[in-house]
Amino acid sequence: MGTLQFAYWVPNVSGGLVVSKLPQRTDWNYEANKRYALIAEKAGYDYALLQTRFFASYGAENQLEAITLASALASITNKLKLISAVHPGLWHPGVYAKMLATLDQISGGRAAVNVVSGWFKQEFTGYGEPWLEHDERYRRSEEFIQVLRSMWSQEETTFKGDFYRMNEAPLKPKPVQGGQLPIFQGGNSAAAKQMAARVSDYYFMNGNTLEGFKKQIDEVRELAAKEGRKVKFAVNGFAIIRDTEKEAVQLLRDIVAHADVDAVKGFRDAVKQAGQSTQSKEGMWANSSFEDLVQYNDGFKTGLIGTAEQVATRIIELKKIGVDLVLTGHFHYEEDLQRFGEEVIPLVKQKELKLLESSVTV
Repeated sequence: MGTLQFAYWVPNVSGGLVVSKLPQRTDWNYEANKRYALIAEKAGYDYALLQTRFFASYGAENQLEAITLASALASITNKLKLISAVHPGLWHPGVYAKMLATLDQISGGRAAVNVVSGWFKQEFTGYGEPWLEHDERYRRSEEFIQVLRSMWSQEETTFKGDFYRMNEAPLKPKPVQGGQLPIFQGGNSAAAKQMAARVSDYYFMNGNTLEGFKKQIDEVRELAAKEGRKVKFAVNGFAIIRDTEKEAVQLLRDIVAHADVDAVKGFRDAVKQAGQSTQSKEGMWANSSFEDLVQYNDGFKTGLIGTAEQVATRIIELKKIGVDLVLTGHFHYEEDLQRFGEEVIPLVKQKELKLLESSVTV
């Protein structure tokens, strides 16, 4: 097992990473995100994940487009890898393959992509695009990824799918990483897990318990093995690091107590509709409580709340069950990103070393 990697959510939409009216020192604009990227890079983060949003769901009134912002951040950073989220259906994969190849050229091989099948119906119908039912959205995403990989690795791409057609299409220059540009993907449904097993490099998981994560990891790992593949695993967690556990838990309680109730309910209704067409009638947030949805990717569930020591210990537990990458959201971005990088990441690395040493002696 390799060394754990860390990513942070780029707050490129307004409202921060929690749907709460409690004042946050977090901004969504370019100047703020330049500062956050430089802090994260210096603090030891490996990746930045840029969200994709076009309509104001869960109160996110303002949004900066992901790959455009990633290109700008690439020009001011040196090591940080930039994961642009994309909705198949709103972009053509041939065009997006070119955009990602360009980002990879600009950044010197630091581009990555998170293929988001979509849960927000209005974003598709609002732009005049058809809203596919759940499993069809994942079938389209799989074709999207197949086209990306072909464009990056083949001289020309010819593809005849149910959703996309390519006819002897070239792509030059290729990405610096070639066909190895990392592809991330999330989703809790059977269709999402099967897709990850077949075509994705990283399977993103919403916040969960250790038992919940392990069940997902074991399932996707088994599905990937049947395809002759290996998949890496990434988890979402909202991090609150304070001097004492009591202080951290109090902030969590305050965030939830000041939740924007209408925005949380609106989000819950939208994701419920999106999940109804799965075979099990359950989508990604089927078992999420109101409190969980205040952090819209169930980040509180992961348990990255407490002192630096407590959170580092929790992250090692995640590593032990097979997690490769930890994605963090924060409340006050500037200071909380820096604190996580300065206090938690070094502790995790120390604990990883001890773990390795103990496994070698055994």
